[in-house]
Amino acid sequence: VQLQAFGGGLVQAGGSLRLSCRASGRITGNFVMHWFRRPPGKEREFVAGLISNNNTHVADSVKGRFTISADNAKNTVYLQMNSLKPEDTAVYYCAADRHKNIITRAHHVSYWGQGTQVTVSS
Repeated sequence: VQLQAFGGGLVQAGGSLRLSCRASGRITGNFVMHWFRRPPGKEREFVAGLISNNNTHVADSVKGRFTISADNAKNTVYLQMNSLKPEDTAVYYCAADRHKNIITRAHHVSYWGQGTQVTVSS
């Protein structure tokens, strides 16, 4: 599967952004979808994962602020980011895997899209 992520940009602290990830094929029932991010000077870290819209998991650092969802008709996964903080600044990556569970370690995930930069100014 090929993944294309977009929607990043520059936003002030407290603001919102929505990232989109379009897959080249059907994702429902085939892939578990993820968002990871790489902050400046740090390793890639898990942000959110989705098995279905009723079965999702987000990292503690973004819980209550970020939401992952999917539009299966459009083969697209979203990451709604609210109440953004400067520490959310990172390159955000969409990723997918055929494993049945959400994966929180980046090196275990099989398919990656290109990153999209999110910069939060204070």
